Amino acid sequence: MIPVAQLPDHIKLPDHIRIPVKVPVHLPGRQATPESPAKVRHILILPIIARSIETGWSFGVVSASTFHLQAHDSATRTSNAQAVALYTTRGQFVAALNGSIYFPGERFIVNEQLSYSSFPDNFWGLGKSTQDSSKESYKFKQYYVYLHPQRRVGSNLFLGLVFEHQRVFDINYDAGKLFDKENIAGRLGYRISGLGLSFTYDTRNNAFSPSKGTMMQFWFDHFLPFLGSDFQYTNYNVDIRRFIRVYKDQVLALQAFGQFTGGDVPLRSLAALGGANSMRGYYAGRFRDKNQGVLQAEYRVPLFGRLGAVGFAGIGNVGPKLEDIDFKCLKYSYGGGLRIALNKSEKLNLRLDYGLGKHSQGFYLQLGEAF
Repeated sequence: MIPVAQLPDHIKLPDHIRIPVKVPVHLPGRQATPESPAKVRHILILPIIARSIETGWSFGVVSASTFHLQAHDSATRTSNAQAVALYTTRGQFVAALNGSIYFPGERFIVNEQLSYSSFPDNFWGLGKSTQDSSKESYKFKQYYVYLHPQRRVGSNLFLGLVFEHQRVFDINYDAGKLFDKENIAGRLGYRISGLGLSFTYDTRNNAFSPSKGTMMQFWFDHFLPFLGSDFQYTNYNVDIRRFIRVYKDQVLALQAFGQFTGGDVPLRSLAALGGANSMRGYYAGRFRDKNQGVLQAEYRVPLFGRLGAVGFAGIGNVGPKLEDIDFKCLKYSYGGGLRIALNKSEKLNLRLDYGLGKHSQGFYLQLGEAF
């Protein structure tokens, strides 16, 4: 399904900005319990406080609603819509509207997002061997549109159409440094538009914090001048997740993610290693290139009441070609954290993680699981 909250950073909000999506999941053909939130209309407005190594502290407000297009349709997952505005202590601003609409019987699903961001960021150059001392700052503004209609074509199988439009402008950087030396595509600002297809197989018992099941997604976008794109390239993605209930409510979560691009790829569409959801402990985009591969695992253990704990580890790499994603300069990360259940029935957790990588570390305060 590619819920908006799980899209790769390069095709949604700037790295490490996350919107808390309230999506109680109910797979087709399964009956909801009388207490299921799928039968209840929710409207929620609340303040947000979050933290990551990219943004520092961020503050804002979110409005979230859940609903059914057809009354008493307990066999269909709950539709949702969110609006969010965030400002960080590092002068970063994000405003976004997003949601997922589940039509009766889940014959059709539509995910969408509109966003604007003004975002100071850091850049170390391209490749897996960039030095910490190469860090330089730049700023950009961005408009983004994402539409993803899908149709159910079989049991737990969905075929979708992906449309993306992005405008990046007001890019400010120091002349004569990395952006100029490495001739970074899009450093003067650009516009991209692309169309693609998605294929999803999903047996998870909950999309927000699953305890069992498998999710496999493949999607690609092709960006072409006739669609209004300044750059021509293709972006391929594969995301495989497996959730295993090991003992009682303890869960082993596994993920393999790959992003592969070919063509003239602009700055904000490059694969970016690191972040609050992948390779925690590395600044999101600390290593950038045309391709990346990441393997990560997380063990989730409930403690008592609303409190839980996790341990996680991951390995990954980037490279200009597929064969460059190897064990040379392999990146690793590991860490642990706590979970506080804000809503037990919908498995919405407050996440406090501390991740460590090679010469890098960071603390994350976020809503929702990493994957």
